[in-house]
Amino acid sequence: MKKIFAPGCALMLYKPHLANKVHEVLNESFGNLELLLTCCKHEPNLKTKAEVINICPGCDKRFKNDYEQTTTISLWEILAENNNFPFPDYGGKTMTINDACPTRNQTQIHKAIRILLKKMNITLVEPEKTGTKSTCCGDTFYGTIPTSKVKEQMIKRTSEMPVNDVVVYCVSCTKSVFIGGKTPHYLVDLLFNEKTISKTLEPDDWHKELDVYINEH
Repeated sequence: MKKIFAPGCALMLYKPHLANKVHEVLNESFGNLELLLTCCKHEPNLKTKAEVINICPGCDKRFKNDYEQTTTISLWEILAENNNFPFPDYGGKTMTINDACPTRNQTQIHKAIRILLKKMNITLVEPEKTGTKSTCCGDTFYGTIPTSKVKEQMIKRTSEMPVNDVVVYCVSCTKSVFIGGKTPHYLVDLLFNEKTISKTLEPDDWHKELDVYINEH
């Protein structure tokens, strides 16, 4: 079964240059990997079955469950077994983590991410609600309750984080942590030693931006 790489809409909007860097890393391991830019909410229309290497938790869930021709593996699982990647050293810096909703029952992803944090010399302080017991950052409520209430949920979840620096592996989660008043560290940023930036922050603006990109891809 061939492998293809899907960087996901959110990363392409957030920092497309990092999507390119990840693609280059994967090409070193697997040869010239096809880049799948079709949004996971649309039929990928692949000619043959493929394993989709993904970054976005939502992509992982949809490509795994919604389309017969695709199976999935996360970038985190691949890098956890990669001994050649130049992992940056964060000097034992203390961080906590917010596990993304779509991966709640995927313990292999939780494990792989924690291996990566250890490889980057990050000291992890687990929140009370973590891994399979993690709760939503608040963004999932968008569209079902008023935006003001969504932001209240974001602030509530962020307040449960035991330290200020929060590892996240979903771009939407970074927005929630910023709104909640703590400092998010997006995992792709950590891998390439870049600072996580707020960019489009307000939930209404962010979801409009996503919707435009999704409709175009």
